[in-house]
Amino acid sequence: MIRLEATTQAIDITPSDALGKTITTGLFGLLVFSTLAYGTVEPWSVAVFGGMVALFWVLWAARCVQRKRLTFTAPLAFLPLLGLIVLGGLQSLALTDESGRRIAISMDVEATRLALEVLAVLLLAGLLAAKFLARLERLTLLRNFLVTFGLVLAVFGLLQHFTWNGKYYWVFAPINPPLSPFGPFVNHNHFAGYLELIIPIPVAFILLRAVYGELSLYYGFAAVVMSVAVFLSLSRGGMISLISGLVFVIGFGLKPAFERMRGYHGKAGALSRIGAVIVILLTIGVGVWWIGADMVLDRMQHTDFISTGEKPRDGQEDFFKSRGWIWRDTVAMIRANWVTGVGVGAFPTAFSHYSQDDGSSLISQAHNDYLQIVADGGLVGAGLALWFLVIVGRDFARSLRQRDDARVAMALGCGGGVFALLVHSLFDFNLQLPSNAFLFLVLVAVLARLSAAADDGRVSPVLLTRTGFGGRAASKWEV
Repeated sequence: MIRLEATTQAIDITPSDALGKTITTGLFGLLVFSTLAYGTVEPWSVAVFGGMVALFWVLWAARCVQRKRLTFTAPLAFLPLLGLIVLGGLQSLALTDESGRRIAISMDVEATRLALEVLAVLLLAGLLAAKFLARLERLTLLRNFLVTFGLVLAVFGLLQHFTWNGKYYWVFAPINPPLSPFGPFVNHNHFAGYLELIIPIPVAFILLRAVYGELSLYYGFAAVVMSVAVFLSLSRGGMISLISGLVFVIGFGLKPAFERMRGYHGKAGALSRIGAVIVILLTIGVGVWWIGADMVLDRMQHTDFISTGEKPRDGQEDFFKSRGWIWRDTVAMIRANWVTGVGVGAFPTAFSHYSQDDGSSLISQAHNDYLQIVADGGLVGAGLALWFLVIVGRDFARSLRQRDDARVAMALGCGGGVFALLVHSLFDFNLQLPSNAFLFLVLVAVLARLSAAADDGRVSPVLLTRTGFGGRAASKWEV
């Protein structure tokens, strides 16, 4: 964590934090809005999202003035995102030659600048989330909110799926009818991607027995309903990623579960936790079978994950024809621009120059976030992505060294959600959707906070800077 604190008061006097509560409530509202506004993919919703973030930063500045203290906390994992913004800024610098032709690294300067605006807003939103939502004393509120909102979103998605009348919320008719809508999302993969970020959290709390009684039943019910919704969305990437996230939680959660249990009763308790998770998994299977097993099985049976190069059978979806050819042409794009990339956000423009397709299809994403970051940013982009993964992996490993079961469960659940979406990024582009990217950054911020708190009161690594408002400056560590 990077932390900056300055104050004009020698003694810490904390006034009523009405502004802090307002910002916290607003950030929860921002999570809801960004999701319900079709994932925040349209210009109007992006503008509202950015306006809300700007308002919260103004409130934060007013709070600093009111408290006469400036505190700033930033996860180190956000530095690669800042680096990507700087890279995009360099790519968008344009020069005009004598003939009036504009020269720039980016193959679409306007698209790059627009993408930078969205990235900057997401970074600012993530910093606010790290400051207000990821605080240790608010983790209970955060997880209860996410589990409840995920449950409501899953129920809404299922209801709309089975009563779809061609209109979102049964009222708003889309200008271009989507091919695979689910819930408030135009694409069923994005619906699945959002829920797979949340589902590992209640499962982790049940596995580590960090919730009891009615709350554990509620968490189990929520996990089952959300998982059934993911399968019923018929997103193949979502199914694979959800299973990966659950395996991640179980794999990393078994050791802490047994380590905290000693003796006969301890072993019995650990076995009961494992049994509860098994019951959840079986209930998910029963739920899928009861509601729509035929749809799920049909979806899987009519998919060739490995292309044979032959014409697909009737009703069969060839993987190469859906995504493989896009990956092939993206690799060609990378080979031609492996140093600097084609420009952040310039993929749709650049793809047509390297595609072997006839040009009848408009391809805006590589359907693989790893390939696209390399195509957009070249070696620098690849390095930033790798740096991000290393930091997040380190934060997750450190965050498991908590002594409190609830904190370990939160770390395990957030880690499982992050891992699930990283797996999904092999097949889709969830991280390019503001709603999903914002929730992803919230979970990353929680891991960073728990990682800092795990080192026995030491924040490591931290860059601490002392500044003042003109009075005596005072700084302190905070975990």
